[in-house]
Amino acid sequence: MFREQGMAFDVRELPANMIARIRLLTAAKEFDAVFLQKKRLNAIEALFLRNHSKKIIYDFDDAVMYDPNAPDRKSLSHYLPFRRTVRLADLVIAGNSYLAEQARRFNRNVEVLATGLDTKAYQLKNKPAGDGKTRLVWIGSKSTLGYLTEIKPVLEQIGSRFANVVLRIICDEFFDLRNMLVEKCIWSKQTEVADLIASDIGLAPLPNNRFTRGKCGFKVLQYAAAGLPVVASPVGTNAEYVLDNVTGFWVTDMRQWVDRIARMIENPRLRNQMGQEGRRQVENFDASIIGNKLIGLIKEALGNSQV
Repeated sequence: MFREQGMAFDVRELPANMIARIRLLTAAKEFDAVFLQKKRLNAIEALFLRNHSKKIIYDFDDAVMYDPNAPDRKSLSHYLPFRRTVRLADLVIAGNSYLAEQARRFNRNVEVLATGLDTKAYQLKNKPAGDGKTRLVWIGSKSTLGYLTEIKPVLEQIGSRFANVVLRIICDEFFDLRNMLVEKCIWSKQTEVADLIASDIGLAPLPNNRFTRGKCGFKVLQYAAAGLPVVASPVGTNAEYVLDNVTGFWVTDMRQWVDRIARMIENPRLRNQMGQEGRRQVENFDASIIGNKLIGLIKEALGNSQV
């Protein structure tokens, strides 16, 4: 897509060695722009990048200005590098409106661009035949598995009430339940789509704090692309991407979690209806649409010059 628009690019990883890192930042002068993704710069890095870059575009899709382990406490080690990085950028691209608000404190040129995904990769026609089980599914990294752990009491209640329900965790770390079978699926790019399509109900629990409000809801988009209804905490983009009573349910306490999950388990027709509507909605987030928007933002930042 980028090359079709006359854009050449070179992807570089910031090396751990400081001398090698400075050498890389100095090499920014060879390019028309630097697209910095999520990394927060220290003072030396910022100085070298600003002095050797023609244009800097900073893209972030997480609340990197807060400490995820203590989100309500101001962390200077997170906040100051974020402020420094945002200030030096010619354009800031934020993954949602909440993150954009944080960036606009230090930079006027901030745009919101949602996360995209290849919706065509989620071929619903490949959904396997049922085995009589209803699969709840959660996908994520081990750093966020704690959000699912917080609703373990809900899952135990559901397991004791419904004998045919399974929890599928797609991750690189897992836990067990007393009352429900847990299917442990190691995450991989090659298998995640099939693992999601073979599930029935997507789970997206989130506590409500300054860090989680910056979450960009990629798992919710994945669930929708796979044709799954979603039960979600209405935090951050969850409240935007899950349409309550249309593509899933919002839940704010343990009683609602149990009630809404049980309702979906008992009503396959409702699941199918919500899943189909979610599938229609997620087409707006296809990578081709988001990619074209990104190209437009980059061109505008460069004054329509080609990279």
